[in-house]
Amino acid sequence: MPALDSDRFAAAAERLGGWLAPTPQRSLPGSSCLELKLEMFQPTGSFKVRGYFAAALALAPEVRSRGLMTVSAGNAAVACAYVAHRLGIPCRVLMVASAPAAKVQAVRALGAATTLMPREELFAWMSLETWRQAPEHFIHPHLDLEFAAGVGTLGREIMDCSPGTRRIVVAVGGGGLASGLGAALKASHPDLELIGVQSDGYPLWPLVMAQGAEPELVPDTIADGTVAPYNAVMKERLKALVDRWILVPESHLRASILELARRAGVVAEGAGALPYAAADQLDDGTPSVLVLSGGNIDRGLLARLLLS
Repeated sequence: MPALDSDRFAAAAERLGGWLAPTPQRSLPGSSCLELKLEMFQPTGSFKVRGYFAAALALAPEVRSRGLMTVSAGNAAVACAYVAHRLGIPCRVLMVASAPAAKVQAVRALGAATTLMPREELFAWMSLETWRQAPEHFIHPHLDLEFAAGVGTLGREIMDCSPGTRRIVVAVGGGGLASGLGAALKASHPDLELIGVQSDGYPLWPLVMAQGAEPELVPDTIADGTVAPYNAVMKERLKALVDRWILVPESHLRASILELARRAGVVAEGAGALPYAAADQLDDGTPSVLVLSGGNIDRGLLARLLLS
């Protein structure tokens, strides 16, 4: 299998150069050691557009012309649809039936065909690798190496902006962000610490790492972007790259979205706010970057949080 090496990351950065600009990074007000990487300022509102552009542009033209396909709880679908729209090719996505309405509408507005499926049915579809029968080119939102290389371009931006960074904090769902970013950074900064964050409303990976097996979980979290299926390949990648895990109480995550908006002037969705929600467990003065991975929060949820 091809490796996630420096050449692959450099090639991905070159491909993305004509399509995406670096996202802002700034200090967290009131903190001398925490910075925010604001991926909600991507054109689709999340980091995933990096991966889909990198993967799509790596395809041979005759393969790319068949169109793109992916699966998603929301942000991956929007990113894939956006990339296909920009490249002028078809797109089809399978989304969990519980995906926020705003994300479903965004996908359809970009011209992509959508199919909504119950979470268990969609996870089974993925585990059986049914995408291999699809006419379009399937981009796996967690395991595709070119996707991971595109996501890894975040690492160069972070270190160019703040070369003294010693720790990166990311929310983890399917593992595409943590594995791509971790591989890119640790190749050149082996002592950098990578912390993975999940809500206690869906603590998949901390339980997997502690127990060694897939747990049975029923999601109870507003961080819908982290409600991804277990994958044995990703388990090994995360085991090698993530130095430690933090679980955030779901009630604290909900409060953190509003606190982050008041403190830093940015609105993050549930998954995007997880690194900020974990910040109170990192109070040791280590120069750290909190990757706010997305800002596509459901308006109804935001209204409920404001009224709570």
